[in-house]
Amino acid sequence: MARDYSHRLGKKTIRVLAKDGSPIVGKPVKVEMQRHEFLFGGGIFDCIPYAAGEMKDPAAREAFEKKFEKWNALMNNATLPFYWGGFEPEEGKPRNEQVMAGAKFLKEHGVTLKGHPLCWHTNCANWLMKYSNEEIIRKQIARIHRDVGYFAGVIDMWDVINEVVIMPIFDKYDNAITRICQELGRVKTIKTMFDAAHETNPDATLLINDFNLSTNYQILIDGCLNAGVPISEIGLQTHQHQGYMGEEKLQEVLARYEVFGKPMHFTEITLTSGHIMPPEIVDLNDYKVDEWPTTPEGEDRQARQFVEMYEILFAHPLVRTAYSWEFVDGGWLGAPSGFLRKDGSTKPVYDAIYDLVKKQWWTNTEVVTDENGEAVVEGYRGDYKLTCCGTEMDLALRKGQLDGVKTMIV
Repeated sequence: MARDYSHRLGKKTIRVLAKDGSPIVGKPVKVEMQRHEFLFGGGIFDCIPYAAGEMKDPAAREAFEKKFEKWNALMNNATLPFYWGGFEPEEGKPRNEQVMAGAKFLKEHGVTLKGHPLCWHTNCANWLMKYSNEEIIRKQIARIHRDVGYFAGVIDMWDVINEVVIMPIFDKYDNAITRICQELGRVKTIKTMFDAAHETNPDATLLINDFNLSTNYQILIDGCLNAGVPISEIGLQTHQHQGYMGEEKLQEVLARYEVFGKPMHFTEITLTSGHIMPPEIVDLNDYKVDEWPTTPEGEDRQARQFVEMYEILFAHPLVRTAYSWEFVDGGWLGAPSGFLRKDGSTKPVYDAIYDLVKKQWWTNTEVVTDENGEAVVEGYRGDYKLTCCGTEMDLALRKGQLDGVKTMIV
């Protein structure tokens, strides 16, 4: 099916001048894309122990470096873990420095970062349980102020709150966040957390995120917006261990959430290259198997499904992110849902998505200056390097930034 990606294109006029101000006429300008504006991401949590010096084994470090080379050749977006239980296992001793090391490592490679999540009932800090609800709320707000403030300028995008549809009725085990959500209600809980994040970093992009993509989530978002919750963008999880949702269902999801007019992030995409999880499993975490191998047939299926899904998402003007939750097989729930096998070799899905992102949806071209020294650069929106007469210049093609002329002095 032919899809329209014209809304992903940008255009800018450049003017090439000599140092004396005269136009450079009839000269070629090499236009090389450096990275997409659209966010293509994949799991890379282990950048933290690597960058923080906690990965001591030389073999492990070498394996990470080889993996990261493949990751960085394709991805420009990373989610970093802020699960409270792991981030601050002992009260008052958060892993700020270690996570900052990982964040700066990725930032140096041109990666856009998101923190995940600031508030969630799962993987919550057990030490919160000794406190009253009032004190839990106070500590949760303080945690948001602390972490959003500490990482401002490095991480300016956050999943503020995660999986609120189920939060007050979650019954697998007692936890501090479900307690306060039961007391405050969903909308007030969300507003409390978003207000804290917005107060700390008013320029941050703040997401709500959920796996429940039904009308229940839509109604919740609508209630939050009516209550003045500063939701910047909408996170949509699509863990498809029980089979690819298909275009019809995916289009239904897009139609359901485009009504808000806000950018949509497909934050957690998984498609397996092994057997499909049985349909009777309600909670994906309940599925336990000794081994979940990838197979050649499954790898071909996974590649086709990822390509179709990414084409659909890239074609929708409100979608900002397509994020594969696992980059290597065997991560979350042991599923073979990565772009690489466990041995680090690339799967067909890696090559297929690379072909989309770095070939079909990538602009490398050449333009020639006219009698005024001007030329029009057009391509997929993102960051570019221009070269003319031995001089280089950076150029950003962005939505809504078509006016004006960018001048290059050679």
